[in-house]
Amino acid sequence: MAGRTRRAQRRREALLGYLLVAPALVVFAVFVFYPFAKNFQLAFYQDPLFNLPGKRYVGFDQISDVLSSEDFRHSLWTTIAFALLSVPAGILLGLALAVAAHQKLRGIGIYRTIFASTVASSVAVAAVIFGTLFNPVIGWLPWLGIEPQPPFLQNPDWALPAVALVTIWQSIGLSFIVMSAGLQAIPEEVLEAAELDGARPWRRFWRVTVPLLSPTIFFAVVVGSIFAFQAFAQVEMLTKGGPIDRTNVLTYNIFVTLRESQDEGRAAVLSIALFLVTLLLTLFQMRILEKRVHYAS
Repeated sequence: MAGRTRRAQRRREALLGYLLVAPALVVFAVFVFYPFAKNFQLAFYQDPLFNLPGKRYVGFDQISDVLSSEDFRHSLWTTIAFALLSVPAGILLGLALAVAAHQKLRGIGIYRTIFASTVASSVAVAAVIFGTLFNPVIGWLPWLGIEPQPPFLQNPDWALPAVALVTIWQSIGLSFIVMSAGLQAIPEEVLEAAELDGARPWRRFWRVTVPLLSPTIFFAVVVGSIFAFQAFAQVEMLTKGGPIDRTNVLTYNIFVTLRESQDEGRAAVLSIALFLVTLLLTLFQMRILEKRVHYAS
């Protein structure tokens, strides 16, 4: 009798659990899972946008054509270069600011608020601010008396680093908050023991702080890489993929393919390629970098 009562109670609890998660599952099914599955279907068809009666099944030919094209390879390498420029710099600056703000100084709370403030601004706002700073006439170099300022966003060699700089500034706030949380989780007695053993500040940082902070750094690398591969708004607002496609990252290439060519099949293949590249990069990071992560027991 008691066993039957417990089973009935477990069924009621399970039913309540399903009812609670049902709204979230419906939202995910409509706005995530269905578009994701539809995208795979579109990759096998060629048709002008909104011309469904004329769509033609082409199988893997379209996927092969897109992935072997020079346009895709250029966008992929541009995206990788953009991630290499923006992710390490954003993490290192966030870590440096977190270490500085971790000191017990008077008024340090004000600096922490300033350092974390970039997380509250949108990418569009950051793009407008840096678009003004990069302006050859009213930019930041004329303020320093250096004129004329080079047209960074119009220069093929400087456009991608300039867009990456916007992303670095935008990511510093999140990186700072994550690193600060990691630093506060390190036990003070461990650092004090290292200090009593005669370890100097720089040695304590590399031998004690960085290993104990490695899970946080690993998290920041994975999340920062995913964000970098999804960067779009700053490219659209600052360079529109130019000059001469030097900032034409994969996300912007998908947008242009769908907007200008109205080729949703090709855009679907590009978006699947972006998804697979991001997935492989994340798995690679979790397999290689996680071996160097120290998890305290």
